[in-house]
Amino acid sequence: MNIALGSDHGGFEMKEEISSLLADLEHRVADVGCFSKDSVDYPEIARQVCEHVRQGSSQFGILICGTGIGMSIAANRYRDIRATLCHDAYTARMSREHNNANVLCLGGRVLGIEVALDIVRVWLDTAFAGGRHQRRLDMIS
Repeated sequence: MNIALGSDHGGFEMKEEISSLLADLEHRVADVGCFSKDSVDYPEIARQVCEHVRQGSSQFGILICGTGIGMSIAANRYRDIRATLCHDAYTARMSREHNNANVLCLGGRVLGIEVALDIVRVWLDTAFAGGRHQRRLDMIS
């Protein structure tokens, strides 16, 4: 699977760990940055990841900033993007199963790395349930 990955400086270290996990799971990663701990503007990173997803070159996107809040707000500005901020495996599973989320947002300064890696695994392994959930998604599309 193709996954677009991006972070600001607050999520840089977590992005590197997640990139390694995705490679281990044999996913293709489009890393749009950032590429150091130097300060960057998160809306630009969110735009690039969302464009990958919107254009279909990546099935999913993962965005990381300090709290995940800024990336979530920025990503949800784009049509056809359903970005979700997750803090545990349960919210990750429900965001895919019920909301068909296509961009995962994480907080690099609020999550431990093992929790974040677990969230990514669960999020990628969970399918959309469809049914009544599709009807609800149609209402917001």
